[in-house]
Amino acid sequence: MHSTSPANDLESIARRGSPLKRMAVRIPTYLADIRENPTWLPMFVLARTMPFRRMHWLVTKNRPVSDGNAGQSLFAGIEQEAVVRALKAEGLFADLRLPDAIHQEIAAFARTTPCFGNFDRKLEFLAPDHARAEQQYGRSILSGHFFERSLDCNAVLAAQHDPLLTDVARHYLGGQARIITTRIWWTFPTKSASEADLSRASFKYHFDLDDWRMLKFFFNLVDVDDSTGPHVFIKGSHRKRAVKHQLTLLVGHPADEILRYYGKDSAVTLTGKAGSGFVEDPFGFHMGTAPTEKPRLMMEIGFGVSKPSRRRFHGEPVLR
Repeated sequence: MHSTSPANDLESIARRGSPLKRMAVRIPTYLADIRENPTWLPMFVLARTMPFRRMHWLVTKNRPVSDGNAGQSLFAGIEQEAVVRALKAEGLFADLRLPDAIHQEIAAFARTTPCFGNFDRKLEFLAPDHARAEQQYGRSILSGHFFERSLDCNAVLAAQHDPLLTDVARHYLGGQARIITTRIWWTFPTKSASEADLSRASFKYHFDLDDWRMLKFFFNLVDVDDSTGPHVFIKGSHRKRAVKHQLTLLVGHPADEILRYYGKDSAVTLTGKAGSGFVEDPFGFHMGTAPTEKPRLMMEIGFGVSKPSRRRFHGEPVLR
């Protein structure tokens, strides 16, 4: 039996213990981010506050946005104006749909291409062999990411470069919007997960802070119901933020605290058939939920206004 000790897994260490300990473990990653892009530090410190976010929106040079899509979109019948209007009001638009041929091709790719468990390139396996992989590696495996392998799938590339997505991003974020992340990943139900394991995944309300302004498109690549670990988003939390949630270096907060401030009715659970999709402003609070019966397979295409990291793929804690 092969075994990878959690003590040697940077992300495992980073997700355990106190918030300060988790941040301390990530200091080498933060320092590397600063060396690669010195503007990362002011963004990381200031972009969590509403006044500085508004200031950045006002002072950032904004390239003109051309009207109309360059090419035919996969998303027939969806108007850019309606999507942007919903994003500005609620931070969410939930009526996207991938063509059957596209989402089926991506799902087939994800079942036949090895993924990496728990963000660790040493834990490589095929998704249908998940139970066997947990036995082989002697640990719980909650997620399976493909990193750069996601871009080996032509259907992923077709979705990534769809003109509607780019049009929406540029009208919402500004003309400088660019793709900063594209990924497909599995989230697995597992009976052997400890509390430390569960804390590794995004199973608590949080907001993303990878850039000053972001937009993320998500697509379900399998049928998702309450047992498949659906995504949850807090409507309106992208433009309304408690002072407590701005004056802290932590991005994650307990569910009862979030729902008490933003209201239980603001929480939207995003279930749907394979191919269904939505777009959100990830500065709004959101979370994944843990699958209890069936694995979830999703695709994310993210846009931002700054250069993406060249050193690692989305979520990967390993410095290379």
